[in-house]
Amino acid sequence: MESLSCVSCPFFVTHHQPYPFAGQLSTTRARLRSALKVNATSLVVPLLPFNINEVLVPSESKILHLYEARYLALLEEALVRKKLFVYFVLDPISISEYATEASFAARCGCLVLIENVERLDIGALVSIRGVGRVKIVKFFQADPFLKGEVIPMQDTTSASPSDVSSKVLSVKEAVYSLNSLEIKLKAPKEAVMQTYVLNSLQWAEKQPSLDCDEAFIPSLAERVSFAAFQPVSGSTQSELVKLQQEKLKAMDLRDTKQRLNNSLEFVKGSISMLAAKLAIQALEMQ
Repeated sequence: MESLSCVSCPFFVTHHQPYPFAGQLSTTRARLRSALKVNATSLVVPLLPFNINEVLVPSESKILHLYEARYLALLEEALVRKKLFVYFVLDPISISEYATEASFAARCGCLVLIENVERLDIGALVSIRGVGRVKIVKFFQADPFLKGEVIPMQDTTSASPSDVSSKVLSVKEAVYSLNSLEIKLKAPKEAVMQTYVLNSLQWAEKQPSLDCDEAFIPSLAERVSFAAFQPVSGSTQSELVKLQQEKLKAMDLRDTKQRLNNSLEFVKGSISMLAAKLAIQALEMQ
């Protein structure tokens, strides 16, 4: 797993009260639920913000190093709330050229499950797993950490079940082909874990067991459609930037078949990239 430090975003501190993006969520809960076609269900959970370059998608795992008092308080709250909280990114928005402060909108909310907590002398290492997309509909508090109400977001697709199942199979086969190349590539010790994509796929294939409404758990096809959007061994900085762009696109899509198509193309691109690197590696060993 990739070890990440929780962001102490300057804008998060500057706009401590009130939050500028809260105004973006003034639409009534009833209208949101109607528009999103979800069950009349919601969760009240802690909310953890990150910058736009750190999107977390369903099925993805990360390790966060939490050490600030407010984030440790958030952790304790999450542990007593079924080990769940919401990971979301702040998207900069421009109000006017005369604005003196930056404003941000909440975007790409992902309900996460705490899989493990390792206490340290300073803070804690927290292993999390993305479960499914959510929409933040109400903020309840800002201090000492954000807390709000969220509702689930799931795909709607007009494709036939057999068509979707065929796409799921194609993505799974491509991921296993990609993984077989990853384990052959000699990468530096600091490189990303070689089984990251496979780890996400294997989690996606299982029915998650969560103590919450089933509406928050995406379908198998939707879970698999996200699994491929992970870094592969030996990724360059430009390739990681492209990955972030694909993750943002995947989180915004509401069609499972389209995301599966995008996922398959992304994996095929990664396979071509690794095949080229393996060819260069073979030449260097001669």
